[in-house]
Amino acid sequence: MKKEDVILIAEDDKKHFELIRKNLLRAGICNKMVCLADGREILDFLFDMDKGREGGYNNQEYILLLDLSIPGVDGVEVLEKIKQDTNLKKIPVIILTAADNPDIIERCHKLGCSTYIVKPTKDEDFEKTIQKIGHFLTVVEITSIR
Repeated sequence: MKKEDVILIAEDDKKHFELIRKNLLRAGICNKMVCLADGREILDFLFDMDKGREGGYNNQEYILLLDLSIPGVDGVEVLEKIKQDTNLKKIPVIILTAADNPDIIERCHKLGCSTYIVKPTKDEDFEKTIQKIGHFLTVVEITSIR
């Protein structure tokens, strides 16, 4: 992962966002991190529908950490819309959610998620999981979505 790649964190729980941010930093990830709190905000950012804020393609490389249980447009629908778009489908999407339903996991993989991680319930386990994701991100290569 290059230092200019942007990590989009789709998380409506501020505590979880801060845990993710802090533990990615601990793992050596110093990339820009953008918190998007609901499904509509994610889609607006990526499709550049909301002209008043930063977002859209702009030849940028993104990786998305997506919680499925976000308000507004749900995470599965967000994943589906991203993977149906010719350019956006290149974005690696890591599902990071509490949902451990095998049918949902299978659906997300069929839609094209890069990986599916069930959030541990204990904070210390959650922190370790995020640090492992951070270590993984240091070796990931991301392509431009244009």
